[in-house]
Amino acid sequence: MSSLQTLSSTISRLSILRKPLFCYTFKQRTTRPTCSSSPLKLSSLSNRFFCSKNCDQINMSSKDDLIVLGIETSCDDTAAAVVRGNGEILSQVVSSQADLLVQYGGVAPKMAEEAHSQAIDPVVREALDKAKLTESDLSAVAVTIGPGLSLCLRVGVQKARKIASRFNLPIIGVHHMEAHALVARLIEQELQFPFLALLISGGHNLLIVAHNLGQYTQLGTTIDDAIGEAFDKTAKWLGLDMSRSGGPAVEELALEGDAESVKFSTPMKQHKDCNFSYAGLKTQVRLAIESRNIDGKIPISSVSSQDRSSRADIAASFQRVAVLHLEERCERAIEWALKIEPSIKHLVVSGGVASNKTVRARLDQVVKKNNLQLVCPPPSLCTDNGVMVAWTGIENFRMGRYDPPPPVDDPEDYLYDLRPRWPLGEEYAEGRSEARSMRKARMHPSLTSIVQASVRQQS
Repeated sequence: MSSLQTLSSTISRLSILRKPLFCYTFKQRTTRPTCSSSPLKLSSLSNRFFCSKNCDQINMSSKDDLIVLGIETSCDDTAAAVVRGNGEILSQVVSSQADLLVQYGGVAPKMAEEAHSQAIDPVVREALDKAKLTESDLSAVAVTIGPGLSLCLRVGVQKARKIASRFNLPIIGVHHMEAHALVARLIEQELQFPFLALLISGGHNLLIVAHNLGQYTQLGTTIDDAIGEAFDKTAKWLGLDMSRSGGPAVEELALEGDAESVKFSTPMKQHKDCNFSYAGLKTQVRLAIESRNIDGKIPISSVSSQDRSSRADIAASFQRVAVLHLEERCERAIEWALKIEPSIKHLVVSGGVASNKTVRARLDQVVKKNNLQLVCPPPSLCTDNGVMVAWTGIENFRMGRYDPPPPVDDPEDYLYDLRPRWPLGEEYAEGRSEARSMRKARMHPSLTSIVQASVRQQS
């Protein structure tokens, strides 16, 4: 099926209300919705279904009455959280796969899936117990449906559907990167649309203008490896402790090193766009390590002081250039963003790498120079977590963007709506780069294109 056909099919099952919806009643569905353009049975997570405004049974007149469970399993953390409509975090639970990351030197999809399967029930149960609630107290269930690893996403979606069907709850499919951006609105009440966001993690580098909920312009993205991947590989090659992931390990060692000692070149200096590339910097780091005869198989805790010093210099030099690349791209992105939306006042920096203190400090200087304010969620909300999923679910729920309770049992051949490659926004014309090597085959239409097309259908 072509991208156009896929988009048309998705839009035909998508509906958006123009006003927030705070009250609803549900009627139990006895038949499964099907897609008219395909004989296959597809998950209703891709449909934005809007229930009746009749408030006789359930009254959602107050934001405090809204309680959403968020489930996140897009990569290597199993997370769940319960959040109230007023932003109160009732619970947050994360089960890390740090041991597997150390064992396999990164994320092994099949092993990650198995770990998610073992952790998902106790993690969700703990989240509900800590919130002192049961499933029957929930207003809805939100779950990440993409982007991410298909095997991992499936675990979270299956769990969310089981809860939603058993307790007759609406279900909200969440875009992982939108969740990273919107969690900043939970912790910063003054953060209004539009704003600029830099989302940086192990799998993604993304610069976007957030015009409104579900409507984004992509200024730049990674064309190969994301910054988090570069931190992880550098940590592994330097023999660092990966149990906390590579980023914190490199950041800690970099404090001991000379950031000017190794002359790494800044990526993509010749490309005047906002896209990112860390593959070349990774190669530079690997060659520097080899030239100094550093054996990454030997833990840094076991090496001589001279060897440790050499490793620290590489860590510091790498971090300086990696962050400089972010700075240069953000400088240009601010210029572009203010052309698009002159009222922008904030730069949101979120995702796992946003926990890095050097990243925060350097980008804070960039935004101040441009008379903007930097908004960074606390570290616990930067890494993958259930709070960001629950909050994004709340924001979408208020707009009426959710699906009806699923049927009680999914058949074995049921095809879940998983979106491993799912762009968040439409590309800005000036942001398109000839250096883009990202394959677009089998990529789902962007969240923004779906929302915009649906709005046009409704008008």
